[in-house]
Amino acid sequence: MEELALGYERIDVGGQYGKLNEPLYRAMNPNGLIPCLQDEDFILWESNTIVRYLAAQYGENPFYLADARQRAEAEKWMDWVTSSVVEPFKAVFIGLVRTPPEQQDKEKIAQGIEQLNRLMAIANSALAQQAYLSGDKFGIGDIPLGCLAYAWFNLSITRPELPHLQRWYQSLTQRAAFQKVIDIGIS
Repeated sequence: MEELALGYERIDVGGQYGKLNEPLYRAMNPNGLIPCLQDEDFILWESNTIVRYLAAQYGENPFYLADARQRAEAEKWMDWVTSSVVEPFKAVFIGLVRTPPEQQDKEKIAQGIEQLNRLMAIANSALAQQAYLSGDKFGIGDIPLGCLAYAWFNLSITRPELPHLQRWYQSLTQRAAFQKVIDIGIS
């Protein structure tokens, strides 16, 4: 929504804010998870679906690409993050950030870091060929990994040298939307 310069009201739920199990929220998202989008009388959940919807409803090039093949190239990275990157990311993030040191599963965290490093190398290889995961311009394919890359680059973990991924990430950090919504600290 920031990238598209859309007006919106953000209502914090989950974690310290609670509300995920309240009947009103569960009526909108029966999973009791975040995020959830209400666009007038239309309610939608699932992060990547929300990004796709906003791009199609309110965006244009580079966010909503008319060419189906170009759009699929960007969208594959969105789905790759969900299907491949999220699980090892959660092992690392929850293990290091949300779990007290004395309760951390060091083996699970190390396995997650190893998997993440391997997966980030895949993105690095793609970014050796193009400026963004979405192609020549920033777009929807960059948003999901960009959100996770913030933590990956800022956690105290061992990472391989991935210059193309680093260049891509640095370009994201220059975006006003990234600075406002993503670069807000790790908690």
